[in-house]
Amino acid sequence: MSPDAKLTVSEFVQIANETFQFTFPEIFIEGEVNSFKVNQSKFVFFDLRDSESTVSCFMMLFQMRFPLENGMRVVVRATPKITNWGKFSLTVSQISPVGQGSIKKSLDLLRTKLSTEGIFANKRPLPEVISKIAVISSKDAAGYHDFIKILSERWSDLQIDLAHVQVQGFTAPDQIVRALHYFNEKSSHDIIAIIRGGGSADDLAPFNDEVLARAIAASKIPTVTGIGHEVDETLADLAADIRTSTPSNAAQLITPDKNTAISQIYSDLTHTRTYLLDQITYVSQDLRTEISTLSTHLHHQIDRRLAEVTSLRSLAEQLDPETVLARGYATITGSPTLGQIVNITTSKNFIQAEVKNVKKRNT
Repeated sequence: MSPDAKLTVSEFVQIANETFQFTFPEIFIEGEVNSFKVNQSKFVFFDLRDSESTVSCFMMLFQMRFPLENGMRVVVRATPKITNWGKFSLTVSQISPVGQGSIKKSLDLLRTKLSTEGIFANKRPLPEVISKIAVISSKDAAGYHDFIKILSERWSDLQIDLAHVQVQGFTAPDQIVRALHYFNEKSSHDIIAIIRGGGSADDLAPFNDEVLARAIAASKIPTVTGIGHEVDETLADLAADIRTSTPSNAAQLITPDKNTAISQIYSDLTHTRTYLLDQITYVSQDLRTEISTLSTHLHHQIDRRLAEVTSLRSLAEQLDPETVLARGYATITGSPTLGQIVNITTSKNFIQAEVKNVKKRNT
């Protein structure tokens, strides 16, 4: 550029920022927090540094979803900018701690804060009868498929509605919060289950989000979490009404086992029969003939009911989805529309397929 094509300072700043916006519309940078401070209870300033360089950062306090301290390692989502007074900085839209040490420190600070406010205090029992379950999870996650498999094996007569969300990464907390709000405002489900399989501390970090923890605690519908493994405990777990160790454990807690239920009915009938026979023993001799007739009638009634229970048990086993799949059938979910993707479940596989042709049956 020749001296004749000189720029004013304001023009240079504008061009520089336009160049940044074109070249780096959004960047993710990892570093260590230094010189952290909050001004006027709404502006956050800190430096992000590594062993060789330092860059200034700015963000609004309401965007800070995790407590921060100097020395913590974080990843920021930001856009670079030169201010009107000539200072280069990163304008941060999201921030998250990384590494076990930083995540633990941030988690401990936030857990203490929320516990002091009583966010984890109020717990509700699950409804005695559960027929409609709202699930918040990723439809592609192994933990979600484990959850659905156990539910189907234990009790098939359930309405299950899924809110498909990301379960790790920067966008996950807000997606889960929106799903919670949707089910609370639009549905009449008995419970909300938040499901996510195992992962590293970084993978599970979204479930330690302050806004998410508050949303779970504020839910009008009882909440159950099945996040990670037995050793994992997140703020989402602490805020929920019921915390289970894994997605499979959540499914086991939510539903009764149909075989156990049938066996209990059979046992109750048998105990009733025994009780009645014991009572008959103490009846006076004058009534023995009449009672004998009654006893015979009761025997027939009980035997008939036992036969009905056995028949129902056999029918339940024949209608079990896994039994049907084992006979070579498959279930298809999704819209049977040209070009759409449908999910096919066989006894051994989960398959996704594209609909190539649709014809109506003549019945």
